[in-house]
Amino acid sequence: MADFSLSRAVRWDTVVGALLIVVLLLSFGTVDGFGNALNLSFLIGNTLPIALIALPMTLLVVSGEIDLSVASTAGLSGAVMGALWNEGMTIETIIPICLLLGVVCGLINGLLVTKLGLPSLAVTIGTLAAYRGIAQIVLGSDAVTDFPTQYLDFAAGRIGDTFIPQAFLPFLVLLTIAVVVLHVTPFGRSVFATGASEEAARFAGIRVKRQKLILFTVTGLMASLTGIFWALHYASARYDNATGLELSVVAAVLLGGIDFDGGKGTLGGAIAGVFLLGTLQNVMSLQDVTAQSQIVVTGVLLVLSVLGPRVARQISVARAGRRTASAPVSKAPTPAS
Repeated sequence: MADFSLSRAVRWDTVVGALLIVVLLLSFGTVDGFGNALNLSFLIGNTLPIALIALPMTLLVVSGEIDLSVASTAGLSGAVMGALWNEGMTIETIIPICLLLGVVCGLINGLLVTKLGLPSLAVTIGTLAAYRGIAQIVLGSDAVTDFPTQYLDFAAGRIGDTFIPQAFLPFLVLLTIAVVVLHVTPFGRSVFATGASEEAARFAGIRVKRQKLILFTVTGLMASLTGIFWALHYASARYDNATGLELSVVAAVLLGGIDFDGGKGTLGGAIAGVFLLGTLQNVMSLQDVTAQSQIVVTGVLLVLSVLGPRVARQISVARAGRRTASAPVSKAPTPAS
């Protein structure tokens, strides 16, 4: 079941990857300023927050769950980071505390889903509001900008004279780990099995609740890491950092072929979706498209990414039905008298 789903997802991955290449080629050829090193560095740097959260979100959606509180967790992490820095703590002490906070946020989501049996969509809409409210209480309307220069340079700097951000290399390490976990290890196979049929996964001996608790916790951790990166990359810790980021993450993951019902998809497709969305947002910014219009485009892509695979599946089923109906019926041999 998982292998069949994976093969279908790979074909979708190819389409998304090809579309990304086409968009890049058109942008290089037709959009002024797109191909210069500074803009490409901005494109990758601005896309990294989406990509970081997309890694655990992919596993979570494949398992049949979702976390809409990730942007609020990132904002809370950034707010705590700014508040602790104002109190005179060192950045080396603050970062582990913020990461631990993300673990706690993810663990709360996971416990509410696995122990109380609440739907993850409802739970994380609630914690989305709660975590953002706590962030505002922690930091208020202040903006903290005076973080250590070496950390700001790492989060926003490039490798030499290239367009590649320094922070892109750690992301590649995390991406490699996520790909191995989802597509190579028994844990990843159990995630696919759970998303395909939770009841069948339980009968197969998979500890579904523990698995989902781990996924929610890791998602919280990565959201907190994203909040730290966001504050350093943009040199500003505010309670409203990363507002609306969850929409971009979910849109990119579903655009990359991850089935919202669970059990299908690949990380390659998800990351292709992430950078396709990031490229489109960058092009729209260069063309002076307003932020509100960009949100509209993201929303439309989210709807299409959910609707498209379903329509394609229905067409495929309908064609298979017509072929079955038109196939000649073989007659049973007449028994010898």
